[in-house]
Amino acid sequence: MKTTDKTLKMLYKAVLSLENEQECAAFFEDLCTPQELNAIAQRLHVASMLTEGNVYNKIVEVTGASTATISRVNKTLNYQAAGGYKIVLERLKNGADGE
Repeated sequence: MKTTDKTLKMLYKAVLSLENEQECAAFFEDLCTPQELNAIAQRLHVASMLTEGNVYNKIVEVTGASTATISRVNKTLNYQAAGGYKIVLERLKNGADGE
């Protein structure tokens, strides 16, 4: 099944409608398999470690991510225009995560 722009917009609006960490956890636990959720969380952790200047070997050791995953995240951080990782990581760094 092909995902349409309308379907993606519905997903984005659904995420934006969540009001707290508990709602977010409930939604993603319903939406994703445990493996999918772990993969998404792992990519964010890898992105965080890359922006902190960690080397691949350290990232593999800490996150368990493959070098292919690390390379893919690194490519996204450095060469793709969307900038989503950078937005989120900067907000987390500045305390926007609610902790």
